Amino acid sequence: MISQTQLSAGLIRPAFFVLLLAFAAALAACGAATGETAAARVPEVLRSTDAPKSETGTPQDKASKGKSQAMNNSQNREVATLAGGCFWCLEAVFNELRGVEKVVSGYSGGHVKNPTYEQVCTGTTGHAEVVQITFDPQVISYRELLEVFFTIHDPTTLNRQGADVGTQYRSAVFYHSPEQKAVTEKVIADLNAAKIWDHPIVTEVKSFEVFYPAEDYHQLYFERNPNQGYCRVVIAPKVLKFRKQFLSKLKKQTAQP
Repeated sequence: MISQTQLSAGLIRPAFFVLLLAFAAALAACGAATGETAAARVPEVLRSTDAPKSETGTPQDKASKGKSQAMNNSQNREVATLAGGCFWCLEAVFNELRGVEKVVSGYSGGHVKNPTYEQVCTGTTGHAEVVQITFDPQVISYRELLEVFFTIHDPTTLNRQGADVGTQYRSAVFYHSPEQKAVTEKVIADLNAAKIWDHPIVTEVKSFEVFYPAEDYHQLYFERNPNQGYCRVVIAPKVLKFRKQFLSKLKKQTAQP
């Protein structure tokens, strides 16, 4: 992922940037057949393995109803913190889901306080690029968020998503409660059992500790910069596929990114 700051500062030469975009597109094309097939099967697998509701409620039900430590009782809201490659991509998708009220790009899982984007990009701070999602569990459950999460990124590639390589691009779930942990582990177990990918899921499942919001120019990046190279080549196709697959869950009925 290349920041607007880097481009404006001339840190990435135009010719090199074009080559980088071409490389990213080639990588995406190479894995398109298997990747898209696997992604298309995620909702089907998870919906078929979802535990039936009961009067007492399963851990999944409790999480979806907000009976967890992640719940803000006064406002009946929950928070999820997810990492799956470039946070620009994740933010663009989750912002469109009905029931999601706020998505903030930032950093979690590291050991440096108040890291900058440049520091995180070195891979030495331990942080992952994440999105922190505030959602209404009466409209969309935590499990449904994970359904989207595991559809829009490849959870089987260690420390990379496409051309974005480094520990900051790792797949991770930072759970906010025992219920979220249980739901996450069940979802991963169900997907691994279904063998929809050629390799096992490597998503890190770790207790949430702290979240550092990213710099302002990262927020709503795709919405504000739809014509930026990375947005056109990487994010736009991903958003379009997401919209087609989850049309019924969108805030707006739209077809084009």
